[in-house]
Amino acid sequence: MRLASTKTAAALCGGLLLAMSVPASAAVDAKLLDMLKANGSITNAQYSELQAELARDQKDQQIARQAQQETNEQIAATAKKTDTLSAFDQKLSWAAKTQFKGDVRFRQENVHNDGVSNNKDQDRQRIRARLGAYSEINPQVDTGIRIATGSNDDARSTNQDLNNYFDKKQIWLDQGYIDYHPDAIKNLHLVGGKMPQQWVSMGDIIWDSDINPEGLAVTYKYPLSGSTELFGSAGHYTLKDNVDGEGVQFKHDLRLYAGQLGARFAITDSMKMTLGGSLYAYDNDDSSACPTSGTVTAPCALAVNGNSPGEQFKLYEGFGQLDFSNLPVPLSIYGQYVNNTDASNDQDTGWLAGVKSKIYGFNLDYNYRDVQRNAVVGAFTDSDFANGFTGSRGSKLKVSYDLDKNFALGATYFMATSDQTNANINKKDSDINTLQLDAEAKF
Repeated sequence: MRLASTKTAAALCGGLLLAMSVPASAAVDAKLLDMLKANGSITNAQYSELQAELARDQKDQQIARQAQQETNEQIAATAKKTDTLSAFDQKLSWAAKTQFKGDVRFRQENVHNDGVSNNKDQDRQRIRARLGAYSEINPQVDTGIRIATGSNDDARSTNQDLNNYFDKKQIWLDQGYIDYHPDAIKNLHLVGGKMPQQWVSMGDIIWDSDINPEGLAVTYKYPLSGSTELFGSAGHYTLKDNVDGEGVQFKHDLRLYAGQLGARFAITDSMKMTLGGSLYAYDNDDSSACPTSGTVTAPCALAVNGNSPGEQFKLYEGFGQLDFSNLPVPLSIYGQYVNNTDASNDQDTGWLAGVKSKIYGFNLDYNYRDVQRNAVVGAFTDSDFANGFTGSRGSKLKVSYDLDKNFALGATYFMATSDQTNANINKKDSDINTLQLDAEAKF
């Protein structure tokens, strides 16, 4: 009995050891089963059962090894593909950080000027096409490049007349600049090149909206408590290299120094205001004059388009805008005032006052202006009002409607009276009325 009990216990222990070893390793030695069977530790039935389990475990482990091998191969292939995609993404990372923006405008324009000798209306069709690429080079540097149409290199216009037997139209570099905005100083921008206007404009009596100045500028915004924000800009812009012809040094260049300070703040929850002031000072503008012989291109000097010959300029500007949001329709009242302290006579002041709103989907903008002869630089003032001449006054009414997404129809009417666009007949207070009908698509 004791011998039988010992054999039974040995068989149970051997079976237990075998059962524990099988899940831990599918490679249980088949010889172990033979030894257990030979010394009588397990019966024939137990031997057959354990041998079957061993065969199943070996098969499962083989399947597992094959699956693991396939998984490793997939991981390696995925890693290789990821590395390839990463290299490809790195090469094309600029594309993901680049925006393309543009617009195409078709215009029907009619100009009536009773200050010209033949007193004929001018009817013409014009297009404007602009395309820009704006890219983030790295988190601190952006660049912008834009090309645009234009009948010539006039800084005040990108319009191209539809004329001359279907000939090809010219394309010009309209913008090309670098914008550095260091992470260490938030809202600071250093901009160099041919750039968008870096100052705030509440009207266009000083600057035509198509002008893109060239030089170096710095802008900064400083948020205060609540909704108040201070803003400012300063810039040095080169207009004409060696304008006096006496040397190539920096001191002989016709230059513009611009500075501006302002603030945006909330008077109430539904009333916001923007106020600011600007200085535009020109250096060596006394040497800027149109040639008396040879080819003359406009503008060949600062003092053109109504300015007194040889006029000099130092412009002080004040501007503001008041926005109301609690009225039945949104309403903004805006204006600007400018004085040229270097003017040679008392024709040195210009002002503009306007109102903007949106009613039933129509964008409305009306302003009235009075710009004396030497109040602003004739080379840079609005090119559409009074044919782009100073010494003019009158109204501008603009209406536009978004017919569909990124597609709008508009009409602008200028009712101007001018003293300076009629030198041919020397007539004062001539009327210059201009109607522009536009269809504009943006993308």
